[in-house]
Amino acid sequence: MGFLSVLSQAQRFVTERVRPGDIVIDATAGNGVDTLFLSKLVGAGGKVFAFDVQPDALEHTRKRLESVRDQEALAPVTLLHTGHEHIAESIPDTCHGQVAAVMFNLGYLPGGEHSVTTMPPTTLIALQAALKLLRTGGILTAIVYPGHQGGDEEAQAVEAWASGVSSLTAQSVIYRFPQKQAAPFLVALNKR
Repeated sequence: MGFLSVLSQAQRFVTERVRPGDIVIDATAGNGVDTLFLSKLVGAGGKVFAFDVQPDALEHTRKRLESVRDQEALAPVTLLHTGHEHIAESIPDTCHGQVAAVMFNLGYLPGGEHSVTTMPPTTLIALQAALKLLRTGGILTAIVYPGHQGGDEEAQAVEAWASGVSSLTAQSVIYRFPQKQAAPFLVALNKR
């Protein structure tokens, strides 16, 4: 039996820290995989905010949620057509400091236009803002993709950012497969 994939490990970290009724954020909705996961996890009493700059991504996410809504007790999801760098001003003030988890799955939309991708300047703004939105004990996960054009630069920037966060603010960890340098890896922070 091998190790968990980076996505499965991110979900495991989140599952260990999130409870029904919590407030959670998918900072990069994409095809809605993390949004659906979070909506199931917090249940009908929770709240999910999902961000993406691409209307197609939000439509994929909406359809994914609708495909299971009758079979599962999902949290209400607010889909936000904006970049994750606007996370702080897009989340209601009453939720600041109350968020249990923020998930990032960086890079480009699978099956979408590869020229539309997350970028280090906006990603770093979003990560810093997300860390402030978290409650004590909250989790931030970021999957990075060094194997695509610009992905290595973003992966290095995210890793450097996480390394620079004070251990008094959050504990950080990197989960990667070192034999595959271009493979995606996970950066996670647990807020103190």
